[in-house]
Amino acid sequence: MTLPPADSSLGRLMTRLPRTGRVEWIGLRPARNVSMRSVDRVEARAGGGLAGDRYAGGSGKRGITLIQAEHLPAIAALAGHASVSPEILRRNLVVSGIPLIALKGLRLRIGGLVLEGTEACDPCSRMEDALDPGGYNAMCGMGGLCARIVEGGVLALGGAVEALAPHHGDENG
Repeated sequence: MTLPPADSSLGRLMTRLPRTGRVEWIGLRPARNVSMRSVDRVEARAGGGLAGDRYAGGSGKRGITLIQAEHLPAIAALAGHASVSPEILRRNLVVSGIPLIALKGLRLRIGGLVLEGTEACDPCSRMEDALDPGGYNAMCGMGGLCARIVEGGVLALGGAVEALAPHHGDENG
């Protein structure tokens, strides 16, 4: 994603966020077709993924997936459920207080980690089983964000999630 010039009106709007977010939940998928496992902390590897996750040695573009805590009640309501637990949505992090999709193409810091939002994390066909028929569409537009791990470290519950100044001079502008 090419960002507009940082000194343009649109550039300033796109990089101004209302507040810092917070990590509310961390989950790992140890293998294909296995339930997610909730953890309090995990090592994140630059250019890869989370230790113990099925995609730990992945391509990097989708090294970690995030979903917005504020979207969970909306997904549940649209799917006809009283609530939805993070485990069934198959994302690594549940984050509150910051609009994740606004971080697409930007870098963010969580504790010592630096991530780069690469693309929207669209729902997969497994949401039909997880949320019942129509689950895929209940989640459309609220699937979260895929991110590349730029600088690794330990990721822990309660960590602050903050947008960083635009990183100009690379493939993102």
